[in-house]
Amino acid sequence: MNMHARPADPKKLIKGATGDWEVVIGMEIHAQVTSNSKLFSGASTEFGGEPNSHVSLVDAAMPGMLPVINEECVKQAVRTGLGLKAQINNRSVFDRKNYFYPDLPQGYQISQYKSPIVGEGVVLVDTADGQIEVGIERLHLEQDAGKSIHDQHPTLSLVDLNRSGVALMEIVSKPDLRSSEEAKAYVTKLRTILRYLGTCDGDMEKGSLRADVNVSVRKPGEDFGTRCEIKNVNSIRFIGQAIETEARRQIGIIEDGGTIDQETRLFDPNRGETRSMRSKEEAHDYRYFPDPDLLPLEFDDAFVAGLAAHLPELPDEKKARFVADYGLSAYDADVLVAEKETAAYYEEVARGRDAKAAANFVINELFGRLNKEGRDIASSPVSAAQIGAIVDLIADGTISGKIAKDLFEIVFTEGGDPRALVEERGMKQVTDTGAIEAAVDAIIAANPDKVAQVQAKPTMLGWFVGQVMKQTGGKANPQAVNDLLKGKLGI
Repeated sequence: MNMHARPADPKKLIKGATGDWEVVIGMEIHAQVTSNSKLFSGASTEFGGEPNSHVSLVDAAMPGMLPVINEECVKQAVRTGLGLKAQINNRSVFDRKNYFYPDLPQGYQISQYKSPIVGEGVVLVDTADGQIEVGIERLHLEQDAGKSIHDQHPTLSLVDLNRSGVALMEIVSKPDLRSSEEAKAYVTKLRTILRYLGTCDGDMEKGSLRADVNVSVRKPGEDFGTRCEIKNVNSIRFIGQAIETEARRQIGIIEDGGTIDQETRLFDPNRGETRSMRSKEEAHDYRYFPDPDLLPLEFDDAFVAGLAAHLPELPDEKKARFVADYGLSAYDADVLVAEKETAAYYEEVARGRDAKAAANFVINELFGRLNKEGRDIASSPVSAAQIGAIVDLIADGTISGKIAKDLFEIVFTEGGDPRALVEERGMKQVTDTGAIEAAVDAIIAANPDKVAQVQAKPTMLGWFVGQVMKQTGGKANPQAVNDLLKGKLGI
């Protein structure tokens, strides 16, 4: 389906004074390549070193220093291209993109322009309104710039070159997104794919994934409007806010009879506004030309096939398998495959058990508790084996669903073997009908008025069930309680 011909969705339109507007969004994601050393030098890419401690003579642009391509970074770019179902270009060219900035010691950035390493691809994105396809225009490799620091000295700006020369993948989407929600879902999905592949850690707080967001507005069915680029947005929430803010700004200008200038803007989340940074350069302003120090990058199909053979199972394939093999709903499968570690944890719990029951317990109890604590699956105090044991105890009737919640809480806070805990703490549910019957008889005898009510209105049975559960400390088998009560009350 050609996304440019995608009809406007009335639910996604923005109301203006002169009618409805459609927002059109394209994204440029800068993803830091997971590698030990930089794109053209042997300096470390580790985050958080002392300023200028991870800098080689190449990164500092000392005279006569020559860049040497890092093969691992090339492999990571190809793996990412394969994960985006994209065209891999066996021949690509590195270009110099000229601009002058204090944290760019060479006076140019080595990037790719006309011949990128990866061509067109596609990302499938699930949204509240169904699945959309987002086209990928290209993926190219380039080096990151250093960092200017303006708040450490009253009159001087300081420059830290630790990041200078770190490999980035710039992943450019087509203008296929039509709302802030779609854009947020797209970045989330792309980040998941990169993390599965191991080609970028996706840590937005450390700046290893940043987004430039191109926003324009138009009346539904008309040609694309003039776009503005919002630079370096570093959280998924801010991406959504920046799009909403910028779209409304542009609609306001056009409705007041003005025109939109193509420019680069910054989003200020504290003030909830975008502001102009500079007028947008065109490609010729950068005077791109092939870097004379680097030969064209060439590899053969066998190189690509070798990388393809070792790719992990990706989120879309894993989700389809979870739905087919485990009978999960698409929603549950989505939640479980959002992180590679989460999916692996779930599969360990599900192995040889009722997969749906395992999914429910992992999603509702474990994830709920981890979210509350702000922890991820890697730092979960409860192992997959412990969750599996709790699911088994429910399945064989040893404990009820309610007791399972209490047991999970003990395992989460104190640890221990679930089966042993049930024995030690007397947590087994009572399935002995004799013991339950005594409690049922006592409650019926003590509440003749309620007995008359429940016989007239059987939905009141829940009150009796509650009383019996209270009397048995929540350990009576709820099914047995229901059956006994119905028999004795004649309903």
